Amino acid sequence: MAAGTTHRLALLSAASAAVALAAADTYVVVLALTDMMAGVGIGIDALQRATPIISGFLLGYVAVLPLIGRLSDLLDRRRILLGCLLVFVVGSAVTALAVEMPVLVSGRVLQGIGGGGLVPATLALVADLWPAHRRGTPLGVVGAVQELGSVLGPVVGAVVLAWSGWRAIFWLNVAAALVLYAVIHLLGVRSAPSGSAGGSGAAPPRRQRAVSMAAGVLLVLALGVTGLALAAPESLVADVTLGEPFVPFAGSSRVLTPIGAVGLGLLLVVAVLTFPRWWAVLRRADLVGALLVAVALGSLVLTFASSDPEKEVVGPLGYSLLPVGALALVALAWWHRHAADPLIPRGVLGARGVRSLVVSLLVGAALVAVVVDVPLLARLTDTYDETGAALVLVRFLLAVPVGALLGGWSLRRLGDGAVAGVGLLLAGGGLLVMSGWTLESVSDTAPATIVLVLVGLGMGLALAPVNNAALADSPPDAHGVASSLVVVARMVGMVVGLALLTSIGLNRYFEAVRRLPDQLDTDALIGAGVVQVQAVFLGGAIAALLGGVVAFTLGVSGRTAARDAEDADAPRFVAL
Repeated sequence: MAAGTTHRLALLSAASAAVALAAADTYVVVLALTDMMAGVGIGIDALQRATPIISGFLLGYVAVLPLIGRLSDLLDRRRILLGCLLVFVVGSAVTALAVEMPVLVSGRVLQGIGGGGLVPATLALVADLWPAHRRGTPLGVVGAVQELGSVLGPVVGAVVLAWSGWRAIFWLNVAAALVLYAVIHLLGVRSAPSGSAGGSGAAPPRRQRAVSMAAGVLLVLALGVTGLALAAPESLVADVTLGEPFVPFAGSSRVLTPIGAVGLGLLLVVAVLTFPRWWAVLRRADLVGALLVAVALGSLVLTFASSDPEKEVVGPLGYSLLPVGALALVALAWWHRHAADPLIPRGVLGARGVRSLVVSLLVGAALVAVVVDVPLLARLTDTYDETGAALVLVRFLLAVPVGALLGGWSLRRLGDGAVAGVGLLLAGGGLLVMSGWTLESVSDTAPATIVLVLVGLGMGLALAPVNNAALADSPPDAHGVASSLVVVARMVGMVVGLALLTSIGLNRYFEAVRRLPDQLDTDALIGAGVVQVQAVFLGGAIAALLGGVVAFTLGVSGRTAARDAEDADAPRFVAL
């Protein structure tokens, strides 16, 4: 039993470290963005053109989450973790080698797909390895390291940029992800999803093994050739003979070259060789439903994530994408009712699970209010520059993972609703205080720190209970989908919440400006900006308080619900 416990903890640690790595990558780009723009030939005066560098990662992160969650229910969780890490490695390498915008964005999308898929797979793995009444602490660990990654990302990025260029950040990602891949591969996993393809134990036929080996060799060769095309070493390019494969067919693209075409061709051959295997799995996972979900979520993300939160609510393509997303959502609803085996199995979440998604959505809206507008308010003062404003936010960000650990630990004796409800009421109360902040308030270090820490602790307290409630309310063979829906709800809450709260804030700002006797008075305009931030904090407070009220319906006493969920999960566990 001691060895089994050690194995579980080691596997949780490795998977959580992978989640933290992906979370760090979400924020590390903020510091390196201008350097990345220069690396692909975009000037600082064309900042709007760099939006896809950020929104591309977010698009990959969110759009395919339900599909990856479903795949983790059909296959061995470890295989999904390893696959996501490999996609993250490839995306990081492509990003590091990119010298043109389409390649850079493609790399960021791949990073988002790989990084986003790690979260539901890890949460579902917790459900596999721990019974329901003992999941709180490991779920808290996953939530804590994810939030800690958001703090460490900019710090690590700053350190790397101090001694090297922006590309070193992504090569560091490659190295770290490969180490984690090796660790998870060596640890393995001793429990597999019910009905998964990973738990049969039957040896594949000789022909299948041969095809797999050939595909593996060709994949390594294809990635190597494509990487060489993207790297375009000067020693080869400048050679009269060896440089011919690097001459572009047209323009200056490194992809549209003979060697680039060979690399892409080899990838196509690998896809053809492995088609029977991955096509069968995708059909079981509902490819049509996955495409409709990706279109709906992608339209939502690109509509709001590409906007400037200080100036506009909807991005440049928003008015075209929103109708597309709405049509995809209608089509998805119809498909879900008529498909034999939909992407999100019918009845995957009961009433309690649906309420947990609502709480996650509201947590995302409250969280983004703090993350975006605390630095904005700090920059309006004479006290903080851009770096100082970011450090003000760090007080909040450091408190969130501490709250996540406390929330998971508290589930040993309290119910999901009690922990999440108290946490969100605490966060809502703190945000109400912040809705009255002035420039002097944020400059007063001690009181501001106390409020920010309390808000961070409160939001952190809600993370593990929400995941726990969704897992407890879903059948054992749908834990991956349930976990992915919780993550999607939170991300949608952040994206849409930012748009709605920005809309309210901008409305208050322009209303305050219209009332000014002198609209050129700088101090008065700063005061109008403070009014805008106060409105956003008030909206965040309302979201947190509503989330707290809904959270209490998840159950105040956790023992009975946990025992029932454990009974339902009983066939899923094996001796460790």
